[in-house]
Amino acid sequence: MSARGVIAGLSTLDRFLPVWIIAAMAAGLLLGRLVPGLDTALEAVKVGGISLPIALGLLLMMYPVLAKVRYDRLGAVTGDRRLLISSLLLNWVLGPAVMFALAWILLPDLPEYRTGLIIVGLARCIAMVLIWNDLACGDREAAAVLVALNSLFQVLAFGALGWFYLQVLPGRLGLAQSALQVSAFDIACYVLVFLGVPLAAGYASRKLGERARSRAWYESRFLPRVGPIALYGLLFTVVVLFALQGHTIASRPGDVARIALPLLAYFALMWGGGFLTGRAIGLPYDKTTTLAFTAAGNNFELAIAVAVGVFGVTSGQALAGVVGPLIEVPVLVALVYVSLACRRLFSEEHVRV
Repeated sequence: MSARGVIAGLSTLDRFLPVWIIAAMAAGLLLGRLVPGLDTALEAVKVGGISLPIALGLLLMMYPVLAKVRYDRLGAVTGDRRLLISSLLLNWVLGPAVMFALAWILLPDLPEYRTGLIIVGLARCIAMVLIWNDLACGDREAAAVLVALNSLFQVLAFGALGWFYLQVLPGRLGLAQSALQVSAFDIACYVLVFLGVPLAAGYASRKLGERARSRAWYESRFLPRVGPIALYGLLFTVVVLFALQGHTIASRPGDVARIALPLLAYFALMWGGGFLTGRAIGLPYDKTTTLAFTAAGNNFELAIAVAVGVFGVTSGQALAGVVGPLIEVPVLVALVYVSLACRRLFSEEHVRV
């Protein structure tokens, strides 16, 4: 099926997603500007440093996608060494290095924003990537495995990579250094909340649904009913993010534009690099798409939490973390359509409708 045919077959909500995203951004900005104290009230609703409104939106976003995963097929994905090794190299070797280079090249005079962007580059995606992958007809099972792999490496490697890219490497290159103190326990808590909870819910609903009725009923009746919840969760999250930062964005547009430039370059380079890598090693379309989106996405909730916890809520590092998803969401939505247009580069039997 052609990309035009796939897009035409999407629901109204899916087909006009860029319109809804723009509307959600505008609504968030207006709410943040017009409702006095809204940003303060939203920021105050936290448990253990985790914003409950953002957590709610992310959980609603991730559950339907993880409920679609056929968990009995995960063994085939874990046996694909080309996919797993490529993903690890793109996420944990190339990604942080690309962001480090872009931050220093494009923000040499803005150390706080530069540090914030490097933190964003270290926080590999475990949430929104599932949405983009699903919309682009990527491999759901592969996405679940790569997200779980990223989560494990995030707990183990985030602190060490922060030390390397903020202290060791700048020192070796004669550049300014900064410190990052974050515990593996805190990172594990974020991973547990943002991935563990929806993953457990998705797995349980599939097992219980198939056992009580059948796989045919589960996939033809249950999933279509819960599927739209993912995009409602995405739009809710976008509204909350923009409401939280509406005043800052409106009052510092020049700074936001400076931060946006390396982010735009980063997302384009990482997605393009992931897609070309998938093609080069002979992966089919669905796995190539999954590889590209997992390489390009970032765990913005972790990056923001770390920046706020270490440097403060009003710091430049925190602003850089906040600008991350504001740029990532529209850019990766656009890349969903680019990905669908590239389906024609693959043989028909390797394309999931």
